[in-house]
Amino acid sequence: MKRLAGLRIVVTRAAHQAEELARPLRELGAEAILLPLIAIGPPADPAPLREAAAQADLYDWIIFSSANAVAAFAAELPPDKAALRAKIAAIGTATRKAAERAGFAVTLVPNEYVAESLVKAFASEPLAGARILQPSAAVTRDIVPHALQERGAQVEVVEAYRNIIPEGARERMAKVLRDPFPDWITFASPSAVDNAVALAGEPALRHTKIASIGPVTSDAVRKHGLKVAAEAEPHTVEGLVAALTS
Repeated sequence: MKRLAGLRIVVTRAAHQAEELARPLRELGAEAILLPLIAIGPPADPAPLREAAAQADLYDWIIFSSANAVAAFAAELPPDKAALRAKIAAIGTATRKAAERAGFAVTLVPNEYVAESLVKAFASEPLAGARILQPSAAVTRDIVPHALQERGAQVEVVEAYRNIIPEGARERMAKVLRDPFPDWITFASPSAVDNAVALAGEPALRHTKIASIGPVTSDAVRKHGLKVAAEAEPHTVEGLVAALTS
């Protein structure tokens, strides 16, 4: 018998990333309900990202914290800058794979896929005077830039994309979160959690178990007074599927 047979599991990832989680859930017998609570929008001002990409040779390191950041940066990179001088750091296997697909050789991946682990991974790297670029979402944690600046690096954070609420998400969510309620709702980012609460409110999310991809996302769930029933370990899509089957 398939381990998730009969369970209804909500996938809140962006539409272009949802199948990465939905497919293995279906293979394990679950009904995967696609409910994208994040869409990727362009930066409010594209000029800083475009300028950083045009001057890519000036950086010693480029840090990617998501596949979306990789895609946004690669789209702005001029053809003559395709062979980057900078070393590449990526948080997580999905981000590493995205960077490699874009033609970037990844030098550094932390053992755990959170910002704090990336800071530790840089511990043996000489950073005094190093120029570091971090293309990121409009709202992002500032742990990495601050920690690397304290070690003498010059860190430039540029907005590469925005996480926005997809059109029609409120209506779709109202249909999904009603009796019979789904067995699980999965979150792969704090933004998805915040958007879910903004659209439906905390009470609507108390009728189903919540699964989180990692500690940062779990903190976002708890911030809203909700409980995390399962957390991925490792903090990947594969880990999230494993958490749902344990």
